[in-house]
Amino acid sequence: MKISSSIEEAGKSIKQAKYLVCLTGSGISAESGIPTFRGKDGLWKKYKVEELATYEAFTNNPELVWDWYKWRMSIIKKAQPNKGHLTLAKWERRGVLKTIITQNVDGLHQRAGNSIIIELHGNIWRGRCIECGYKVYFKDIPKEKLPRCPRCNNLLRPDVVWFGEPLDTLSLNKAYQEALQADVFLVVGTSGLVYPAAYIPIYAKENGAKIIEINPWKTTLTEIADIKISMKASDAFGLLDNLII
Repeated sequence: MKISSSIEEAGKSIKQAKYLVCLTGSGISAESGIPTFRGKDGLWKKYKVEELATYEAFTNNPELVWDWYKWRMSIIKKAQPNKGHLTLAKWERRGVLKTIITQNVDGLHQRAGNSIIIELHGNIWRGRCIECGYKVYFKDIPKEKLPRCPRCNNLLRPDVVWFGEPLDTLSLNKAYQEALQADVFLVVGTSGLVYPAAYIPIYAKENGAKIIEINPWKTTLTEIADIKISMKASDAFGLLDNLII
């Protein structure tokens, strides 16, 4: 495959980076068979947000909400990290990549081998007590119809950020700190439509970082990208990895 000028330029920038940070969205996991939310066949085109991804929905019908999340967990459980996930893990081990900031809740970055991860929107494999806040890590899909807190026996909810809820302040602040330090900032597989996550690469750009976007589609962040790679993440990372060895 002929190496495009954008791949060559990105490879050179990544190789020379002193502090590389990467923001990932659902596009990187779509190649592992996990449905996106806003793509052509996105989940929000098939389901009503207010019935499944709000605290009010959980209060009104927790069993329905848990059924939907267990269905999503069943898809994620079968999925495997792809070349994009695996390359980012490899770069972390080699010291090339400092941090992953992710909007994804699927845990595929962890399964690929990354350990320095800021999860902006939570993790589907955790439950959080609605009363005492205690968190439970699920090794598998919960068997109970309504999982309960082992401490106080109140309902557990999926530990993800629902519509109308703020992001975890500590995680968001860490993400901004990483963006501030970055001299090269990768944006992979995100639509750039969800804030405040979409502002993080803008903040990095405002503070001098070079922005590299990997996405087959034009997004709201394309206009701030210094380098645009119009490819699927797995293909792009395969080429980039060969350039920075």
